[in-house]
Amino acid sequence: MSRSGRDPGERLRSAKKRTSSSARWLTRQLNDPYVRQAKAEGYRSRAAFKLIELDEKFDILKGVTRAVDLGIAPGGWSQVLRLKCPKAKVVGIDLLPTDPIEGVTIFEMDFMADEAPAALEGALDGPPDLVLSDMAANTVGHKQTDHLRTMGLVETAVDFAIQSLAPGGTFVAKVFAGGTDTGLLTLLKKNFASVKHAKPPASRKDSSEWYVIAKGFKGRE
Repeated sequence: MSRSGRDPGERLRSAKKRTSSSARWLTRQLNDPYVRQAKAEGYRSRAAFKLIELDEKFDILKGVTRAVDLGIAPGGWSQVLRLKCPKAKVVGIDLLPTDPIEGVTIFEMDFMADEAPAALEGALDGPPDLVLSDMAANTVGHKQTDHLRTMGLVETAVDFAIQSLAPGGTFVAKVFAGGTDTGLLTLLKKNFASVKHAKPPASRKDSSEWYVIAKGFKGRE
């Protein structure tokens, strides 16, 4: 027995029980240069570089004064916002707990809850000029179901953006293989001057995620 009272062979047996998929994930994490760079630069996740790369290509953070981060946990995107837009008011929301970020108001609640939009808008003291969504539904292992669940979140995020953005504002959201659904794409093109899709280099090549970037909100009639 070890000093902890555990059988020394217990760790080995636990390792054997580890699924091949989790083993692949661990290996990928350990070998991922973005994971190493995130740790070196103090970002909470490699996802921070996705926003940095999208900004480099589409200039989405320039002049931002109020921003909403939907699906904020663990906080990488809001860290980038605070770095690039230090004077901006930033509010985030997520079902998962998120450690505090200086200058960011964080709500631990369901974005789909009826009271969520008002809470986010109230924390900004004015309409946002940027709405970011890195939300994705928890997967159940059925590709079509997982896609539909995530697109449901995207649709809600689009509705929130259209209802809350200041004229000229920007909306960025994670979508999946095939990009944005036709109906949603039509809605975005109706309400924004420019709608494009991109897969930043920080997105893993084997991932089906893409991002939709909608700029120049036309305002509500």
